[in-house]
Amino acid sequence: MTHLNRTIRLLAWAMVTSLAIANEACADNPNIHPNIHPNIIVIYADDLGYGDLSCYNAKCAYRTPRLDRMAKEGVRFTDAHSPSTICSPSRYGLYSGQQIYRSTGRGGGAFEGPGGPSYLKPGTLTIAQMLKEKGYRTGVFGKWHVGLTWYDKDNKRLGGGFKNSLLIDYEKSTPLVDGPNRRGFDESFVTPNCPNTDPLYIYIENGMVDVPASQRHKRANLPNPGGKWRWDNDEGWMSPGYDFMNADLLFFEKTRAFITDHRRKTPDKPFFAVLSTQIAHAPVLPAKEFNGATKGGPRGDFVWELDVIVGRVLDLVQELEIDDNTLVMFNSDNGAETIHYDWMLRDHRHDASGGWRGVKRDGWEGGHRVPFIARWPGRIPGGIVSNQMTNTTDIFATLASVVGYELPDDAAVDSYDMLPAMLGTQDESESIRPHMLTQSFRGEFQLRQGHWKYLDHMGSGGNNYGKGAMKDYALPELAPDAAGQLYNLVADPGETTNLFFKEEAKRKELKKLLEHLKSSGRSAPRGRKPATRQPKRE
Repeated sequence: MTHLNRTIRLLAWAMVTSLAIANEACADNPNIHPNIHPNIIVIYADDLGYGDLSCYNAKCAYRTPRLDRMAKEGVRFTDAHSPSTICSPSRYGLYSGQQIYRSTGRGGGAFEGPGGPSYLKPGTLTIAQMLKEKGYRTGVFGKWHVGLTWYDKDNKRLGGGFKNSLLIDYEKSTPLVDGPNRRGFDESFVTPNCPNTDPLYIYIENGMVDVPASQRHKRANLPNPGGKWRWDNDEGWMSPGYDFMNADLLFFEKTRAFITDHRRKTPDKPFFAVLSTQIAHAPVLPAKEFNGATKGGPRGDFVWELDVIVGRVLDLVQELEIDDNTLVMFNSDNGAETIHYDWMLRDHRHDASGGWRGVKRDGWEGGHRVPFIARWPGRIPGGIVSNQMTNTTDIFATLASVVGYELPDDAAVDSYDMLPAMLGTQDESESIRPHMLTQSFRGEFQLRQGHWKYLDHMGSGGNNYGKGAMKDYALPELAPDAAGQLYNLVADPGETTNLFFKEEAKRKELKKLLEHLKSSGRSAPRGRKPATRQPKRE
């Protein structure tokens, strides 16, 4: 072999070796090349309690096979929480990585009618804007419900309320000044409020309303499963042709079209899609094809429909051959509705709260402890069950870590990076979060620190347990003179024994910490850095 040939062979070997090292580095480090960023899908359920999936509740009245399988193929969190115990503030937490009081200075209600303006104020970095900066095409489909600005013919901003729906001047109001497309989403097909509960009942596509609300909805026009599950369907104003029965099937089809169209046109660019369902919010109106699908009654059928939709999303990414590079996350905005909890327990012995005290609106665990599952083949090892304390707000910092985005200190100020827990690299005995804030229906605070939980209020923080169906679930207050509540969730997971007086030192410590977190403007640390290494693909 000549010297020249030997030199050529050595150079070729060096080139191959360098490429191999570079490829391995790219697989390990998402910061190296934008094309390796995964596609991301967030499926955000509504009023789905901790016990509403069979992978969380062994005594579930029905099965959720696709979500159970998703959990087996990824990570399932057992100590996951919504930032609030009602819809709109929790959605603000998902999109901003922050507690609602960062926007309002207090709590936040759920919008009805033409309610607004958006909780997502100008200048607030949203999760969609962050991902767009990293090259993603973004879309949101389904329930929006973080507030929108509407104007009447005199350019006066309208407040909430059903009557104001007829005062909207759609030419002056659209394209919406604070809709999804002004908050980082390239494409959107949404309803302003709860799709089947709160008027106005209209579809908004990319900030425009093709069919204004001009008809009065009558709930008698809808089925009434079991003679009671149509509860909480308000008779407000709707667009002609608005479809109550197939809402989530429509939202899935819009999501599917976004993903398939994106893959056809720009296959080398990642996408971010949010599918925001109305299941299992009242009223319970499963699509026709799901009626009688379970032994759990109409609400069991409703959750079955959600499980099928999740399965269709997972099947879609497999059909498109992007499964290995798609991160799918499933979460819920708060616990189960009061009357749903009661009826499911009485009729089917199904505990929608999964053994935790409380339901939607409550500061007790059942109001905000929710399912959270993530699946990312080749990155997230299958079968992980994590007891890491986490919040929906953490999705923001976690995705920032996935794509190598360094969050500024004034963004997503209540968001922690849970990627190490998802990848199985975090020591489960060490909590990523030193503490966690949640807020109940009235905006009152709850603070977790390890197994300690401090509620800065008495009572549920939401529902009235002195009357109606909830009266049967009231527990005696053992410290009636206390100004708040303190529980040890290891010794007392049911939050039955208020240690407000017995553990005075811990109570004062947590009260002081709460006041600091409220006044400091953040609960997450400064100087957050994205993770730089991930487990290799097999």
